[in-house]
Amino acid sequence: MLCWRKGTKLEKSIRNELISLLINNYDQFISGEEISRRVGCSRAAIWKHIEELRHEGYEIEARPRSGYRLIYRPDRIAPEEILPYLHTDRFGREMRYEPTTPSTQVIAHQWAREGAPEGALVIAEEQKQGRGRLGRTWHSPPQTGIWMSLILRPPIPLTDASHLTLLASVGVREGMYRVTGLPIRIKWPNDLLIDGKKVCGILTELRGEQDRVHYVILGIGINVNADVNQWPDDIKDVATSLAKEKGTKIHRPPLVAAILEELEQIYDRYLREGFSFIREKWEETAGMLSQTITARTTQGSVTGVAMRLNEQGALLIRTATGITPVYSAEVEWDAGGNRS
Repeated sequence: MLCWRKGTKLEKSIRNELISLLINNYDQFISGEEISRRVGCSRAAIWKHIEELRHEGYEIEARPRSGYRLIYRPDRIAPEEILPYLHTDRFGREMRYEPTTPSTQVIAHQWAREGAPEGALVIAEEQKQGRGRLGRTWHSPPQTGIWMSLILRPPIPLTDASHLTLLASVGVREGMYRVTGLPIRIKWPNDLLIDGKKVCGILTELRGEQDRVHYVILGIGINVNADVNQWPDDIKDVATSLAKEKGTKIHRPPLVAAILEELEQIYDRYLREGFSFIREKWEETAGMLSQTITARTTQGSVTGVAMRLNEQGALLIRTATGITPVYSAEVEWDAGGNRS
């Protein structure tokens, strides 16, 4: 059996299966004959793939009559590193990986317009022009975080699109908690905090017309292994990383997989059952309910006690004059002794 030229779907499948075998048999020898049988490629082609992986930083020992074993793997969030951990039906099953890019959101929008399926993912090691809400930039240094954009095609009306940001914050939080066990709280509408400091931001962008959603892009930026001492001064006091809070480096590929799995489960349940259970889960892990907050909107500021979400996903604030729903705002409150 022969492999197709580099870059074809068959060759990418062979490479992914090869890396999966090496990872699942980490620090153990697996024979070239067994790899060839499992992967479905000639032993000469296997050797070629092994050499390519070595050039990319993988340390793979070869021993006569024993085969190959993986000794070291670089910290990468390429598809072949994520797929061995991934157990989803759709999310992440098609990926575009970029070592560096201006923004994963830009690539995802173009791919969605070209007909990318639901669950397609753009993921990068570095963003040069990462975007946040309200046109802000997102600091995305190389190989320290997770910078990815997920394409959704929900059969929902435009009026329900705000549910997706809240859904995403719950799903991403569940995936991060599953891997790290850290006390991550949600700040309405799209931030995840640890002890009042931002560790993750979610940007939801959609394209639609009249009452129809064509597609939605969920942009997810997570500070995973960043050295906070190297951050710009305006970020150090308000942000943190998972590694800093955990006290150890986090392996990124299983974290990506866990997030995609949690997102797919909660998204599918939302499509079946509606928004009510999302609202309950969001309120369970929100860090601001029953707290006095200030919501700064385009119409002015609202100060009062954060109560709960309504069915549209608006934050209900109890003020001196009654209950005020806030649909879009910048929220401030004293979270863990820090303004967030």
